Amino acid sequence: MGRDIYRQLQKKLDTYSMGFPETESGIEIKILKKLFTRDEAELFMSMGPMLELPEAIAERAGLSVNEASSKLEEMAGKGLLFRHRKGDVKKYSAIPFVHGLFEYKVKNLDRELAELINAYGEEGFDKAMANCGGYFLRTIPIGESLSPEYKIALYEDALEILKSKDLIVVANCICRTMKKTIDQGCDKPREVCFMFGSMAQYYLDNGLGRKIDLEEAMAIQKKAQAAGLVTQPASSQNPTGMCNCCGDCCGVLLSLKKQPKPAELVFSNHYSRVDQSLCTGCGICEERCPMDAIAMNSEDCAEVNTDRCIGCGVCVPACPSEAIELMVKDEASFRVPPKNSMEQMVSMAKKRGVL
Repeated sequence: MGRDIYRQLQKKLDTYSMGFPETESGIEIKILKKLFTRDEAELFMSMGPMLELPEAIAERAGLSVNEASSKLEEMAGKGLLFRHRKGDVKKYSAIPFVHGLFEYKVKNLDRELAELINAYGEEGFDKAMANCGGYFLRTIPIGESLSPEYKIALYEDALEILKSKDLIVVANCICRTMKKTIDQGCDKPREVCFMFGSMAQYYLDNGLGRKIDLEEAMAIQKKAQAAGLVTQPASSQNPTGMCNCCGDCCGVLLSLKKQPKPAELVFSNHYSRVDQSLCTGCGICEERCPMDAIAMNSEDCAEVNTDRCIGCGVCVPACPSEAIELMVKDEASFRVPPKNSMEQMVSMAKKRGVL
């Protein structure tokens, strides 16, 4: 590899998931140097996003199988790549910066790295968020925000998503963990992010989370919703993870909030509407909204800016006068998420122009 291995690594990561854009300050290179040794960066560059046996990676990297296997296992333990185990067989793949390198530091995120990533969020993450067009995470409504007669698809219901999973692992929110590491952020519940399937197994194998049963998962989900957290599974019908995010710490929500029309950049099929005749002007919904989509009008009644509303529904159960309801977008605006993670990644890559 050339001597500018970290710039090559940045460009490779920028083709994955929602990207890892270059910045004017070059802070992304500082992050990569903090995460990877030069040898680790070179081995990562020999890998692709599809799972492979060590033999195939070793051949491309010019290493013996034993040497490659040892380095791959060490990197998997450090959260620098993904490892899949099936019996005695191990396969490895490269990973994006998000969800991947960033989230896998949830147990050993030091202040220096937290400060670097926080600064990068201000300079580079906003661009990445705008470019992915809502294909990274999608917003689904909390159950209490929907009228009982309204039936939604299973992939739009957080509790039904949990019920469909054989393996559930819960982990701390990396965004709130990062903010707390640098003495910022909020005090909302932190252990509220779920992983499923092979992703859940990776979290278990590397001590990044703990296995829970469905009953505990549903209790955690209800607690997260009561705290006003926004439920965001991956943008596929069969997600490998589901986050519960806050507007104070979440990189995705903070980036969306800076946009003039967040509703255009989020994958959501709902929006809030206020019945002016019932609104008492208490302002609770205005304070609770993570997108600043609600404001009091000249008559001291709440009004929803549909350009900013992402349809999370956190305002609905908080309204003491039951003046807010969650509406379904019209047929022309309604979106069906990709069937699986592979389709999601392909859709995101097409949206970003890297495929």
